[in-house]
Order: sequence, then C-alpha cells, then structure tokens
Amino acid sequence: MDNQQRCPWCGDDPLYVHYHDTVWGRPEYNDLALFEKLCLDGQQAGLSWITILKKQDNYRAAYDHFDPERIAHYDEAKVESLLQDTGIVRNRLKVESIIRNARGYLELQDQGHSFSDFLWSFVGGEPIQNHWQRFADVPVYTPEAEAMSKALKKSGFNFVGPTIVYAFMQATGMVNDHLVQCPQHAACRALADHI
Repeated sequence: MDNQQRCPWCGDDPLYVHYHDTVWGRPEYNDLALFEKLCLDGQQAGLSWITILKKQDNYRAAYDHFDPERIAHYDEAKVESLLQDTGIVRNRLKVESIIRNARGYLELQDQGHSFSDFLWSFVGGEPIQNHWQRFADVPVYTPEAEAMSKALKKSGFNFVGPTIVYAFMQATGMVNDHLVQCPQHAACRALADHI
C-alpha cells in the first residue's frame, strides 16, 4: 500500500503498519477479544499504543490469555508477581485495573449480558462510518464513547475514560475512523456491510 494514502498515525514501523492494515477498524464481536482489547487500551493511558502493542504477547502470557474467570481470582501475591514482570507495564493501578475489569465483565455476564452486545449497543449494533479527510478532524471522543465509558464505570471497570473508550471503539471497528483516502477505509466499510 502507498504510505502516502495510509492513515498517518501508524508511521512506518512494520508492527504498527501491520496492525493498521489488518486489525484497526475491523469489526470485532468476540466477547473475549473485546475484553482483551479494552484492558490493553487501558494500559495505554499516558503511553503510546505501539508501546502496548509490542508487549501484547507478554500481556497474554501474564494474564492467562485474558481469561476473565481466572483473572477475577487473582490475589495480592499474583499482583506482586505481576509487578515484577518486566514484559508488562509495572504500574499497580494498571495491574489492578485488569483484575477489576475481569470482575466487571463477569458481573455483566451474571446479569445476562453478552459483553459484545453490551458494547455494540452504544453504536446501534453496527459500525459508524465516518468520512474524515484529515487526521486532525478525527475526534478524541464522542457522545457514544462518553455513554459507554459511564456504563463501564458503573459496572466496575476502570481505565475506561471517554478517550480510552473511543480509541477502543476505533480499534474494534465500532467506528470506521480510517481517513477516506486510506484503502482500509473501504475495506472496513465492506466488512461492516456484511454484518
């Protein structure tokens, strides 16, 4: 793909380019994949996404492949061991946030909610198709992100402010924020048309 057409935020790092071209903006409906992505977006707070992306495999290993049932039972000894793990961001609040989020996920499940249905309800169940010409036009968050953030916090999640939630919505294809000239804009729109 012509680098001039690709969204500028991924630069030319091969890992970031691959993420842009194959993951970002593609509609994701799997409960556990959404849970993992939401947790990882929370880990990004104050950092760049590429930092977390490079540690994604380490996070999967450290957090039992983001199995909420297992994570929800982590104790203080597990927290301490995670704080010694150089493969992840060793920040107590961030380590504990994934445990809180796992408990929130299970609470939603206990209430009869599919995590995917719960999250996608904020966009009416299908991707919002935006038509941004310039990266500077893309919002930092939207009313939908604010509503999702508020609902997630009410369910016990943290590191889910509106900006983090909007980044999550972009990444999981709830909104198509590829610039219109980027070939991935049309690719993601085509995927949405088949939902």
